[in-house]
Amino acid sequence: MNLADLAYPTLVYVHLLLFVLWLGADVGVFLLGQHFRKRDIYTLDQRIALLKLLVIVDLTPRAAWALMVPLSLSVSYMGGWWDLPLAIVWFGWIIAAIWLWLVFDAHAHDMTPRAARNRRIEGWIRYLLCAGYLWLGLESVLTGHPIAPTWLAWKALLFGAIFAAAIMIDVSFKPVGAQLGRLLAEGSSDATEVPLRRTMDNTRWWVWLTYLLLVITSYLGAVKPIP
Repeated sequence: MNLADLAYPTLVYVHLLLFVLWLGADVGVFLLGQHFRKRDIYTLDQRIALLKLLVIVDLTPRAAWALMVPLSLSVSYMGGWWDLPLAIVWFGWIIAAIWLWLVFDAHAHDMTPRAARNRRIEGWIRYLLCAGYLWLGLESVLTGHPIAPTWLAWKALLFGAIFAAAIMIDVSFKPVGAQLGRLLAEGSSDATEVPLRRTMDNTRWWVWLTYLLLVITSYLGAVKPIP
């Protein structure tokens, strides 16, 4: 088998690896968040250390999310599943490179105007890709065009739904910044802990939905249960 023959199965393998990293690391983020909530077990300093670790681990699913866009396009193109222009594949890689830079640069300059700017730009990228995948999937499911295989059309639609659910995680989690600041300033009490706990509880529903959609989407890609 030459290098050309290895290209497609290698892309499929990397695609699967990204799914493992995305879901596995995200479960780690979830578990760290669960332990952060246990103020009866950990001191405040220990909980803050857990939260810092959570932020670092969270970079993995965010990177996998960004890379999944161009990689899925590349697999579709090289596997002959979708007759899309090669320029779109290259555009997907450019978008992913910009997205990744925004994620890691925002992390490196956290709590600065630069980080806030990066996250706003990243947000618009995610909103546009969410709308694009939802339209692509729905149009293909209903008409068989531009994606003909039904399993791939549904996968595109569900990928758009994953975007929406993951975006809602960030939206639901947004109040945590101010609530955490109040916790650090005033100390642990019901007045500072209960609102923070409520925000984290509300976010969990979107996390579970994201996990469910990831599992269903990966099943469609691996098993292809519908033609």
